[in-house]
Amino acid sequence: MTDVWREVDEAELAACAERLAPVVREGGIIHLTGDLGAGKTTFARALLRALGVGERIKSPTYSLIESYRLGALDIHHLDLYRIADASELEWLGISELADAAALTLIEWPERGAGALPKPDLVIRLRHAGMRRQMVTEAFTERGRSWLEHRVCQQ
Repeated sequence: MTDVWREVDEAELAACAERLAPVVREGGIIHLTGDLGAGKTTFARALLRALGVGERIKSPTYSLIESYRLGALDIHHLDLYRIADASELEWLGISELADAAALTLIEWPERGAGALPKPDLVIRLRHAGMRRQMVTEAFTERGRSWLEHRVCQQ
């Protein structure tokens, strides 16, 4: 199921993440794509806050991965911007991060093509002047069920 590209500002992007939080509490994989500054980290931070991460939410740009534990839910936030080749991901233990009970958010997933698990949901972001455009696309039954809640639509 693919939505149409729609314009959002930062507040609408955060609101989408907040509405998505209740439906991703069982885990899954979300890929966040888009150019630099398109809103990937903004979305991820809003989702993490909405899930209840109370600590400082650091961008994983330099560490590549930041992990959080919320009750029984493990959350992994990856930023693959600095990855030159997907083979570099082997030392991160990507296969262990694909646990069905964990929630994994991956920025710049195209840099890990072939080494990453299939996403449940892809959120694509792009610049649109002072705003952003976004579209969501489900790749699994889990992702389709998330989108049935119409979390990222007006």
